[in-house]
Amino acid sequence: MIERYTLPEMGELWTDTYKLKTWLQVEIAVCEAQAELGYIPAEAVAAIKAKANFDPQRVLEIEKEVKHDVIAFLTNVNEYVGDAGRYIHLGMTSSDMLDTALALQMVASLDVIMSQLEALIQAIRYQAQQHRNTVMIGRSHGIHAEPITFGFKLAGWLAEVLRHRDRLCYLQQEIAVGKISGAVGTYANIDPQIEAIACQKLGLQPDCASTQVISRDRHANFFNGLALLTASIERFAVEIRNLQRTDVLEVEEFFSKGQKGSSAMPHKRNPIRSERLTGMARLVRGYAVSGIENVALWHERDISHSSVERVALPDACILTHFMLVEITDLVKHLLVYPDNMARNMNVYGGVVFSQRVMLALVEKGLKREEAYAIVQSCAHAAWNKDDGNFRALIEQDPRVTEKLSAEEIAACFDPQLHLRNLDQIYQRLGI
Repeated sequence: MIERYTLPEMGELWTDTYKLKTWLQVEIAVCEAQAELGYIPAEAVAAIKAKANFDPQRVLEIEKEVKHDVIAFLTNVNEYVGDAGRYIHLGMTSSDMLDTALALQMVASLDVIMSQLEALIQAIRYQAQQHRNTVMIGRSHGIHAEPITFGFKLAGWLAEVLRHRDRLCYLQQEIAVGKISGAVGTYANIDPQIEAIACQKLGLQPDCASTQVISRDRHANFFNGLALLTASIERFAVEIRNLQRTDVLEVEEFFSKGQKGSSAMPHKRNPIRSERLTGMARLVRGYAVSGIENVALWHERDISHSSVERVALPDACILTHFMLVEITDLVKHLLVYPDNMARNMNVYGGVVFSQRVMLALVEKGLKREEAYAIVQSCAHAAWNKDDGNFRALIEQDPRVTEKLSAEEIAACFDPQLHLRNLDQIYQRLGI
């Protein structure tokens, strides 16, 4: 098992230096496997491990001449190793090293992403606990519906990110495969046991049926997993943006001292981080399309996927990690305004309690259609009027008061009725 390098920044995992480091790890693991099976001298492997190195600038210099990145790399390594270098890359094709090393980069990237995802899980869990009983209006079609709590909204976010954690764990297993099977994948010039031993040393599983490359359905699924995760981040960001609107103002991004919202309008406090996240999610989704298009290669391989992955994989991983860092900090420091939530919920005299009034009338013997018509007429009379008061109209309607007492009407306007079963959801999530 190789050591996974712990790096402070996702971007470092996708530098040329780190990439070449993984290339060398693969080549050394194969040499060690060759020696264990007696194909090359043990002392040659000792010399390779002691001397093997590379210079990224020298590799680029050689590549300008040979127009082949792997040959340039191997040439540079052999400049350090000397005679024992003739045992490096025996029986291998370029994609043996490239695809196996790429798996190491992707696995390491998911380690970083999943670590940050845990931080997001904890941030959402904390806020869901804090606002378990913070009553607000639920909305459908952007229109007031019925009461919920802000904690309940966050519980839905938590359930979603927990599903992403499960998906990423599976993706990491799926992508953690290597191939050391030679040109077109037939093991014509290399023992399959070498692949098994080398992959075990690298912490990977051998691909069960590679061609000259590892089939790109795995990589496409990797892109899709990141796209789904960032789509959820976008969903959270869009919700924050909507709740921060001036006419709503139920939550707000933290606005730091000295921060400015507009060059022209000093009053502005804009949800710029949420908007940034919305835009970045579009990029990651675009890379998911590119990943799917990489699946259809010609015959046993071509390299049309390679140019895409050189851009798409670093960008998608770096963007995803950055988005996780941003949304985690945003959730942690989110400003929540319970008074505004209460104000918005009770606009027009509590029209959002219309269903409870209707059901209470049905329970008293009215036909549902008749009860619906009575309640709707009162609700529409109150709707969008400065002095609109649904509850007052209900309390004054003889069709209602002959069926319901004052206490029964008041009970219909108690938001706690809508929250009585939310504990079940919290229990399911372990909050």
